[in-house]
Amino acid sequence: MRVTFTVNGSAETVDDVWEGESLLYVLRERLGLPGSKNACEQGECGSCTVYLDGVTVCSCLVAAGQVQGRQVRTIEGLADGERLDPVQEAFVECGAVQCGFCTPGLIVQTHDLLKRAPQPSDAEIREALAGNLCRCTGYEKILEAVRLAASRKAAAR
Repeated sequence: MRVTFTVNGSAETVDDVWEGESLLYVLRERLGLPGSKNACEQGECGSCTVYLDGVTVCSCLVAAGQVQGRQVRTIEGLADGERLDPVQEAFVECGAVQCGFCTPGLIVQTHDLLKRAPQPSDAEIREALAGNLCRCTGYEKILEAVRLAASRKAAAR
């Protein structure tokens, strides 16, 4: 089947999509957007989190055919050209990026959190990121990065 949708603001058409093909596979293997990571393929780890019509989803659980005519925004789409999003910058500066496997999903989920709650409490941060698993950082650097991104976004308003 042919699937036409928008990814990071650009119209994309993918041919020969098979029934069980995931959005994650299409993004990584067919469109060359490797930011979203393929870890569990069961929606358990959050490494493949993307926006679908403005709502965060695990792209490994979305059939590619379901995105026909819809909008997808990936980790690559958060940056403005060469300029990183403040959330991406904060993760780098705080050392919240270690092996990098969970990072894209955490950043997308943090980006979404800060749209909904510009100054989240630690409890709100933990709740928002609960579906994103990290085996390297111990989460403290991640919390620090979210706090930094929130303060910078607030200062920019």
